[in-house]
Amino acid sequence: MINSIFFVVPLSSLIALFFAWFFFKQMMKNSEGTDSMKRIAKHVREGASAYLNQQYKVVIVVFLIIAVIFSVLAYGLGVQNKWVPFAFLSGGFFSALAGYFGMKAATYASARVANACRTSLDGGLKLAFRSGAVMGLVVVGLVLLDISLWFVILNFFIEEMASGYKLMTITAIMLTFGMGASTQALFARVGGGIYTKAADVGADLVGKIEEGIPEDDPRNPAVIADNVGDNVGDVAGMGADLFESFAASILATALLGAAAFIDNEALQINAVLAPMLIASIGTIISVIGVFLVRTREGASQKELLKSLGLGVNVSASLIVVASFFVLKFLNLPNYAGIWGAIVVGLIAGIAIGQSTEYFTASAYKPTRIISKCGQTGPATVIINGIGTGLISAAIPLIIIVTAITLAFLFATGFNFDIAYLNKGLYGIGIAAVGLLSTLGITLATDAYGPIADNAGGNAEMCGLGSEVRDRTDALDSLGNTTAATGKGFAIGSAALTALALLASYFEEVRMMFVKFLDRPQELINGIPAIDAEFIDFVYHYEVHLMNPKVIAGILLGVMAVFLFSGITMNAVGRAAQKMVDEVRRQFSSNSDIMKGKSEPDYARCVEISTKGAQKEMMLPSFIALFIPVVVGIVFGVPGIAGLLLGTISSGFAMAIFMANAGGAWDNAKKYVEEGNYGGKGSECHNATVIGDTVGDPFKDTSGPSLNILIKLMVMASVVTVGVAVSYHLL
Repeated sequence: MINSIFFVVPLSSLIALFFAWFFFKQMMKNSEGTDSMKRIAKHVREGASAYLNQQYKVVIVVFLIIAVIFSVLAYGLGVQNKWVPFAFLSGGFFSALAGYFGMKAATYASARVANACRTSLDGGLKLAFRSGAVMGLVVVGLVLLDISLWFVILNFFIEEMASGYKLMTITAIMLTFGMGASTQALFARVGGGIYTKAADVGADLVGKIEEGIPEDDPRNPAVIADNVGDNVGDVAGMGADLFESFAASILATALLGAAAFIDNEALQINAVLAPMLIASIGTIISVIGVFLVRTREGASQKELLKSLGLGVNVSASLIVVASFFVLKFLNLPNYAGIWGAIVVGLIAGIAIGQSTEYFTASAYKPTRIISKCGQTGPATVIINGIGTGLISAAIPLIIIVTAITLAFLFATGFNFDIAYLNKGLYGIGIAAVGLLSTLGITLATDAYGPIADNAGGNAEMCGLGSEVRDRTDALDSLGNTTAATGKGFAIGSAALTALALLASYFEEVRMMFVKFLDRPQELINGIPAIDAEFIDFVYHYEVHLMNPKVIAGILLGVMAVFLFSGITMNAVGRAAQKMVDEVRRQFSSNSDIMKGKSEPDYARCVEISTKGAQKEMMLPSFIALFIPVVVGIVFGVPGIAGLLLGTISSGFAMAIFMANAGGAWDNAKKYVEEGNYGGKGSECHNATVIGDTVGDPFKDTSGPSLNILIKLMVMASVVTVGVAVSYHLL
């Protein structure tokens, strides 16, 4: 059943991993600079490794418990495929591996970037970006490797089945490894977000506001923990997040393709391979885009943004052309329309990024207004930031609605007949693949941010000259914008991916009847399950807005989003309070710290962040895992459909609001620090620092974690579909 063209997928995986290794080796050839620069970098590297090692110990235990539960469902109750426990563990392992490699590259790169900035801005930019590309290429390389291995293994072991159900079975099983990736991603994002923001808030409130010392001052006890947090949250966490999005979009689309063309074996295999091939070619093109990023000395922020944009935009343009020929080669019906859906996805991703940039970059009006509000105190900064974040959610929502509509219409040839529903859903899925097709370079622009931030911290702590600090500040400010843009991109991709997964949920319901529960002749909407289609299951389970089970599910989905956001915000608050107390204690008990005669106890602050993150990440993670199971047991399939609709819609809007408000507050502070409205140390600066502190958990903990919550709740529903079908109470 494996077409020879499939082997482009593992080949592109190896190419991505080779260039990740190549960029890492090239980065390691650069000098870390002075002895003090090496010492600071070592502190950060050891802190990040210690945190991840501790986190993985906790996560391994959780994964083994969940795998045992899945084994009971599969081997004991027979309501799940027997491959699922292994696929679940595989997804978690590869996701953790991607985050670990990316974090390693970032922690080795920061001092080298700072040292490169002693010579030129261009050298620092290229080194930071290519070090970020290690993260991007490792993520896409490991996703494609995991997909390749499972596709070959399952093709060998799954027996031949009639009516195209072998490919349906294979893709349904493969989709479940996304839950392992989602679970690992949530722990990485929530834990890393709590870690980094506890340190950041403590460093800012005591260091900047109370003691009046600069950001990244080596006298601040929390400064190392702050730099460690950038790596474990924004590198390892983001990598694990987008690993899951990339994998889920490919596999959900493959399952929808298998369902849409189930009556034609040749077209079915091509529809399954299409998302894999597009992602593979996009990965190769991303490598090309990485080499295009460069700039000139003294470049402005807009010029630096254009430098990064060149690589991303060229890659996007090339994948538009390449994907057309891939679909034409595969000879899918209406391949031009399916290609249109891919283009829609790409344009949606770029448009969301541009919208995020407008609302968060200091070059534009919204953020500058927040900066100006600092002249009247922190209250107006916070009020205006919240208002800006709320307004900023409108455009991405309109973009996603437009993308969903156009992708559906393009894929169906603008046919509204319900008979074309499966093909329309396939179009939405492949739009998500299009949005993520150049993830290798898109993720590089995001991972670049914390590397540049740490480089600036290293330069400050080691007392490098003002010229060097100006260069690292320029790269850091650019990193704030790329990080905000990256979060918007990740949230947008989560929305499209989650919709594809929602459609896949009903295909999993069909597979439960046909294959796993051995009830293929049970009537679904008056049709035997083996012959029933997506819409027949929707009618059978009465998934409509007049069904109270659906309404209950929708409200519970909204509840989950607000509950999760509140818990993660409070978690940062509790951990930050402990950090503030510790930093104050060190300053009051050792006056030599402020005189620069004694080194602060950095390790104690790292320990506080680590323990706080490990403790606080458990509850929100379990909420995401268990709410879908409980709703499925109580309300069955209609309740789950409502739950996922409520979670996707409210979670997407809340995530955009929180990420953009936090990004705007951060860059408003940076704009004042550049010398506007009184500059550093002014009352306006103090007000924007407080705004930035409020925004820290918005943009780096709760906001980005919500897009994983969306996907994990969908994945948990997909994996436990047998429970909802067989054991629901109502």
